Amino acid sequence: MTAIKVHGGIDILRLPVNQEEHIYHPWHVKYTQSHILHSKCSKSENGCGDKDIDSCQFCIFSRTLDLPHMPDMVFPNNILTLKHQNGATIQFNALDSLKTVSNGKINVQLACAEAWKESRSESSEYLEEKVKPFDWTFTTNYMGTISNFEIQETTERIDVDKLKRREKILFYHDLTLFEDELHDNGIAVCSVKIRVMPSSFYILLRYFLRIDGVMFRINDTRIYHEFGQDYLLREFTSREAKVEEIRASPLCIEPSEIAPYLPLTKCQYHKLIISSKTESLTNNQTVNEVTI
Repeated sequence: MTAIKVHGGIDILRLPVNQEEHIYHPWHVKYTQSHILHSKCSKSENGCGDKDIDSCQFCIFSRTLDLPHMPDMVFPNNILTLKHQNGATIQFNALDSLKTVSNGKINVQLACAEAWKESRSESSEYLEEKVKPFDWTFTTNYMGTISNFEIQETTERIDVDKLKRREKILFYHDLTLFEDELHDNGIAVCSVKIRVMPSSFYILLRYFLRIDGVMFRINDTRIYHEFGQDYLLREFTSREAKVEEIRASPLCIEPSEIAPYLPLTKCQYHKLIISSKTESLTNNQTVNEVTI
């Protein structure tokens, strides 16, 4: 580790970035992983200037997102990247995942916010701050940042039976992009997992929200690719319910445990065709969404 100097004469440690990369022809798979985002500018008490070409990560996030505040823990260096030899790229990172969170420009409140406020009267000061016209749950419908893919709606689905086959796991990793504990009233977390087998790879990008005693929400993006094919399958689903509407045991608090009990509210199914055409999308605004 090396010490770096920041404003105010404070010495902090620049933690090393853990990284790993593999070639699964014709794909190059790489991840980086490191410490959480600093809570203030690391270069100046007044923050980095808009024209500063070497802005610190905190200022880049603050300027780009324009949120009243960020999650408790943001991991700016936790990045998963898959690149095809033809140039098609898919990446998962914290900054892009937070870009789809509704900020103060749109009045967004949960329908159950009042019920939560009543059940958490001891946290009134926190709630007065949080229940403002921005999504304090940091709900994101991020599906990955992609380039050089042609996107088509499809009726083809990921074959779950193939995923259940006993295949050797060549590579597996799990990265947290951001997390917030809602002032000890629950949790909001966005993470991405990848596993590579001899025949394919599978990615699960998940946003999970639990507001204790009030509601659950899960936004999942699943991406599956069989080696040798010229496309990937991507499935996005959104599920949510109030606690009193589901029959799950009160002990079920983990995403994998609660997901089967949550009704499906939205879904999108796409085929990502590897193409030479240059295209970059943070959240695929050009495709249609199916609401159930």
